[in-house]
Amino acid sequence: MTSDPPGLDLRRLAEHLEREGLTRGPLTAELITGGRSNLTYVVRDAAGTLVVRRPPLGHVLATAHDMGREFRVMSALRDAPVPVPRTYHLCEDPGVVGAPFYVMEHVAGDRPPMTPALARELAGVLAALHSIDPESVGLGDFGRPAGFLERQVSRWKRQLDASRGRAVPGMDELYERLAARVPPSGPPAIVHGDFKLGNTLVADGRITAVLDWEMSTVGDPLTDLALFLLYGEVGALDNGPPGDPPDFHELAGHYQAVSGRDLSRLGWYVGLACFKLAVIAEGIHVRYTRGLTVGDGFAEVGDQVALLVDRGLREV
Repeated sequence: MTSDPPGLDLRRLAEHLEREGLTRGPLTAELITGGRSNLTYVVRDAAGTLVVRRPPLGHVLATAHDMGREFRVMSALRDAPVPVPRTYHLCEDPGVVGAPFYVMEHVAGDRPPMTPALARELAGVLAALHSIDPESVGLGDFGRPAGFLERQVSRWKRQLDASRGRAVPGMDELYERLAARVPPSGPPAIVHGDFKLGNTLVADGRITAVLDWEMSTVGDPLTDLALFLLYGEVGALDNGPPGDPPDFHELAGHYQAVSGRDLSRLGWYVGLACFKLAVIAEGIHVRYTRGLTVGDGFAEVGDQVALLVDRGLREV
């Protein structure tokens, strides 16, 4: 008998997916390791392979890990110039596997080391995402662009307060600087919220899928750009295998040339990205110290928090 992976009751899942016409008979599943948030499983029946995604075990912050939100944006981008897996089913009943979940296509690809060419490919995909009119894909009400940056700053402060497990020097000072120096936003766009190599699949040097849309919304796209650039620079929090770090300024210039966006206040956005990643890393560290994480690679995440805070203070 195949054992259930953490967080997935295969008997109940098989019954549910068979009723939905997605699978037949018993299922096997394996947890895709390496992620730090929602849990992703490759699920197989006798005929094929699907992917199931659910929230993490324990310590779920308010508004985070929203399966319906992820499912909606990926479904909306199905025919857009941004590669996403096809979505098949959303189950919001926690009685099936213990939490809401959704089912999507299994896409071929892997997560290779970063190269300059791949970094430019990623920047182009990000610019393509930001070029989509949210109204044109049914996402006109997906976010509230007015006051977006102010809400981002306050939101991540609330997340920090909900996740505090220790004193982190400079964390509150970084928040105060960000709150006092919020720049005006340009035209709003669909924002991924955590765009990086580690949240994509790659085959033959091309992006085959952009994954992990749990933080997506409609807002200021430069928050996406700054986070992407920061990931490339510091390699924090599952950005993929080590490789050839991209040039920060060259990538920013490439994005600007493709998108036409004004990057004159990019430093503030990088500071916000540092704050956001520091809060996320601290939350992961707290879950790890409480024994609520699944998989490997969590022990060192807490060490990244102070480095990110220092980097943010240099920018803002």
